[in-house]
Amino acid sequence: MRDRRVSLGQDLAWRLEAAAFDVFTFLMRLMPVDFASDVGGALFRRFGPLTKTHRLAWQNLVLAFPEKDEAWRQKILAEQWDSNGRTAFEFPQMDRIRPSTGRVELVNGERLAAIRDGGKPVVFVSGHFSNWEVMPAAIVDSGVICQMTYRAANNPYVDKRIKDSRARYGVQLFAPKGGDGARELLEGMKKGESVALMNDQKFNRGGVAAPFFGRLVMAAPGPTRLALRFGTVLQPMSVQRLKGARFRAVVHEPIQVPNTGDRTADIAAGVAAVTRFVEDQVRERPGEWFWVHRRWPKEAYEDLAARGLA
Repeated sequence: MRDRRVSLGQDLAWRLEAAAFDVFTFLMRLMPVDFASDVGGALFRRFGPLTKTHRLAWQNLVLAFPEKDEAWRQKILAEQWDSNGRTAFEFPQMDRIRPSTGRVELVNGERLAAIRDGGKPVVFVSGHFSNWEVMPAAIVDSGVICQMTYRAANNPYVDKRIKDSRARYGVQLFAPKGGDGARELLEGMKKGESVALMNDQKFNRGGVAAPFFGRLVMAAPGPTRLALRFGTVLQPMSVQRLKGARFRAVVHEPIQVPNTGDRTADIAAGVAAVTRFVEDQVRERPGEWFWVHRRWPKEAYEDLAARGLA
């Protein structure tokens, strides 16, 4: 039933958008996985540079890699548009892109097995690397019960479809970002469920400053706070694209958050460690990170403008 607080026009627009989502999903699922991935990459390489966010991605590359030349940045921009396009077109087929399907090579998978069998939850941390949906797919495919955080879509009909799509590859537990989501995460961890969070985007309200490519950025303290509260580790994971719609999911060495009794200092140390992990992965494979968001403070972009680089 339509929410009476939403206008009829808004509800109709949402339903039309959801119908378009259904058509897109239907068409993508008709295609072989690699073909859909190739089409998405080709379209985004062609049209991504025509969008406003292309300039933002270029500015981010200048901030992160000031020593690189124009040709290198253009190469990375092309790679990231290709990666974003492939990810968008792969999403409807994520149930076909899991370790159990042979499309994902799992590195250090024994760590996931130990988490599954150990009875103690962990806090998975990662960033928007390559097709980031591969990370939750790999976690649940390994039998780990895990709450996945996500930012709910503004369109409730589309949001339901996104949840249903994720359910096809085993992601059944969701914790929306925000106050309600925080309570769900706490309740889940009390029951022994692990949680997974993305930690590479700007987090102003309640954020903690941490170095990122030589500048301080505001990062989310939530994962570190959960690890401290439940006496567990931060478990980093990353996703690397091998070729087409084939991937490598890496379960990295866990991060032990210090517990000195100085809660503020311990949280800052944990946030810095996660942010450093994200930076290391971006440096290793810059063309596979999600560059099209404002990761740095406003002052960083103003400085670029002042120097004629915006």
